[in-house]
Amino acid sequence: MRGLDRAAWPIAALLVGYPIWWALGFGGLSVVVLAPPMALVLWRRRPIRVPRGFGPWLLLLAGYLVSAVMLGEMPPDTYGEFGAGRVIGYLMRLSLYLSLTIMVLYLGNLTERELPQLTLVRMLGALFVTTVAGGLLGVLAPHAGFTSPVERLLPGWISGNPFVHNLIHPTSAQIQKVLGHASPRPEAPFEWANAWGSNVSVLLIWFVVGWWVHGGPRRRSVAVPLVALCAVPIVYSLNRGLWIGLAVAAGYLLLRLGGRARVAVCSAVAAGALLFLLSPLPAMVAQRLDRPHSNDIRAFTVSATIAAARTSPIIGYGNTRNATGNHRTITTGRTDWCDTCGHPPLGSDGQLWHLMITQGFVGAGLYVAFFAGAVRRHWSDRSPIGLAGVLVMILTLLYMFVYDGLITPLSLYLISFALLWRNSMASGAA
Repeated sequence: MRGLDRAAWPIAALLVGYPIWWALGFGGLSVVVLAPPMALVLWRRRPIRVPRGFGPWLLLLAGYLVSAVMLGEMPPDTYGEFGAGRVIGYLMRLSLYLSLTIMVLYLGNLTERELPQLTLVRMLGALFVTTVAGGLLGVLAPHAGFTSPVERLLPGWISGNPFVHNLIHPTSAQIQKVLGHASPRPEAPFEWANAWGSNVSVLLIWFVVGWWVHGGPRRRSVAVPLVALCAVPIVYSLNRGLWIGLAVAAGYLLLRLGGRARVAVCSAVAAGALLFLLSPLPAMVAQRLDRPHSNDIRAFTVSATIAAARTSPIIGYGNTRNATGNHRTITTGRTDWCDTCGHPPLGSDGQLWHLMITQGFVGAGLYVAFFAGAVRRHWSDRSPIGLAGVLVMILTLLYMFVYDGLITPLSLYLISFALLWRNSMASGAA
């Protein structure tokens, strides 16, 4: 981006250059690569500003360090051996938490001259365009995928770890039998289909702010068809959490916007609904709602996660564990008569449940306190960035029940938090 200050380039590389990171095999891990240069700049700029309400996040990070002492322990009704895979998963998550913390502080310590708010918002808008392109790729070429350079370089015992493999092996879609037959769920350029669903909703919010609210005629003429085009992969994602999130976003805007803006939102929603009903997409939505196949799986893993967390409620177990059996059988693994049987990892159905198994009820409470505190502190900010940032914080609290935050979703949640923080500093200075 021409004219961009040198200090802003790590953020531009992260957001605008994300497709390159994804193709190389870094994807969501790109923030780990970019964190050291950001940390070096912060070190040279001491003293470092810290946002209000950052205490729960720092305590969450400290608690994850303490939870490492439980990596070798096994909660009841789980199985598995303590080995390299569990340690690698823990270290990767720890490096991501540390890197995201550095990123937030870096954003808040850049001046408006070095990185204007609107420039940061439009960087998120550029990632939205990438996300729509990736979603369409998942719909049109669902089997596309390739071995990344990072995957080729890593030894097999690391790249073969399921958690690591999902991060370093680029694919366009997940093929799942959500509708009773194999169907693609877009995930490019992110790590999972659910990550795509969470990310597209957050990025859509910032795209509207940067390209419509603060956009001229040229940007607005591009924004309308792009948002309409995004509806196709949103429906094909079969992602009920995403659909609910968009409905919550519409309700939030109707509640908080003024008269003329509220009319504009109602008109946009009505036009979008009409175009949707005239397309072939409603049949797919109806099929998805008629087949809530994941409800039983989620109910099993959530109840098993809560039961496990009760045995270590303060610091959790440091990493996920595999449940003994599943919602259909007490046995584990696939069989000839049950090809969908397996051993679901506890904490895999939402960030709240993930924190319960890894950091206990205390860690889950700190996560809620951090984002709920952001909503409370910035609720009075009625600027476009303030309204959008608070909406993302609300969606974060909604999505924690159904989506894992790591890897890329949590990056976008915290960038949105940083935008709110920067906005509050600008208001205070004014």
